[in-house]
Amino acid sequence: MTSTLETTPALVSDRRLTVISVVLLLGTITTILDTTIVNVALDHLHVVFHASVASTQWISSGYLLALAGVIPLSGWATERFGAKAVWTTAVGAFLLGSVLCGLSWNLPSLIGFRVLQGIGGGLVLPLTVTILTQTAGPARLGRAIGTIAIPGQLAPILGPVIGGALVSSVSWRWLFFVNVPLCLAALILAPRLLPAGEPKRGHPFDAIGFVLLTPGLVALAWGISAAGRDGGFSAVGSWLPTIAGAVLVAAFAVWSLRSKGIPLLDVRPFARRSFGLSSVITFVGGFSSYAVMFLLPLFYQQLRGDSTLQTGLLLIPQGLGTVTFMLLNRTIAGRVPTKWIVATGSLLIMLGAVPFAVVGASGHDVLLLASQYVIGFGSGAILMTIMTLAFSGLGRSEIPGPARRSASCSGSERRSE
Repeated sequence: MTSTLETTPALVSDRRLTVISVVLLLGTITTILDTTIVNVALDHLHVVFHASVASTQWISSGYLLALAGVIPLSGWATERFGAKAVWTTAVGAFLLGSVLCGLSWNLPSLIGFRVLQGIGGGLVLPLTVTILTQTAGPARLGRAIGTIAIPGQLAPILGPVIGGALVSSVSWRWLFFVNVPLCLAALILAPRLLPAGEPKRGHPFDAIGFVLLTPGLVALAWGISAAGRDGGFSAVGSWLPTIAGAVLVAAFAVWSLRSKGIPLLDVRPFARRSFGLSSVITFVGGFSSYAVMFLLPLFYQQLRGDSTLQTGLLLIPQGLGTVTFMLLNRTIAGRVPTKWIVATGSLLIMLGAVPFAVVGASGHDVLLLASQYVIGFGSGAILMTIMTLAFSGLGRSEIPGPARRSASCSGSERRSE
């Protein structure tokens, strides 16, 4: 019987980890950059396509639904084909979706191609964390995440500005073509520099889990997004898919716990306090994060009459706030209790949102810019702390990849004995 230690890949050197982080950053930053670039141009696109704001929002909603639906596949795909192969394929799908989005001829085609982008982006992000966690180990995980997170925050800062400049001076199509150079660089470097993952060809696909979890997540996302229309959560189009999604996800949890094979997603780590609590905070915090991401551009453009480029410049303070915390995190990490960092970050987000609810359609520019900085600082506090807390508490056997397969195989052999 082969032991887990023999099949678990050794942790890489610090220099090698930095190289891997840079390559992963090239693929990850495109998904973040694309979201911020597109959001700032939604008001412009609804005019271009002669569509309502609600219809145009599906440019972003379609992307997020696809992203949510494909995430559960990341664990199985990693073990079946290897993390490097799947990550590279995901970046390729995102690249293809970006090119097709730039060539779109109407709103439905653009939404459809955004779904393809979402499929790629939905795999890139979790696989990036998986590769980092496998290669860095718990002791270096915070630093590895910081290597990606800090430069990655240039996307929220530069994205709105680049998007506003492209729409104002060139064409909305370049909102998507701008991803091409970064994706090509990632595709060229990944085969040479990312660690090779050994796929396990015999690992069966959890079809029942997929049928339960993926539609459940999509239904939940659909129902929650539909609450923004007339009727809110009381509308049938909102509460029905929300309830259906919750039932499907709950059914998957039961299936995962009782499954004799390897489930599509192992829910047992959620029972751990650090991982489970981090997941809940991330889920709840996502409501405020994405609300700010979508609503602020519309606030500046539709209510205050700012141009697309002006809006991009006005959104800079939020990204600067996040970067500020990430730089300070190296000093306060380990000195300040995690619970106080998360609580303070949550409080700052709430305080930063208050001015937007009380100011009028003009004036108070300094107050709003300062509020965005506070929101960004609070978001950074939650993001960095929660990500590090969640994954540092997991063993290597609980991360998709060779270590998990080895542990699963060893466990099966012990049960057979």
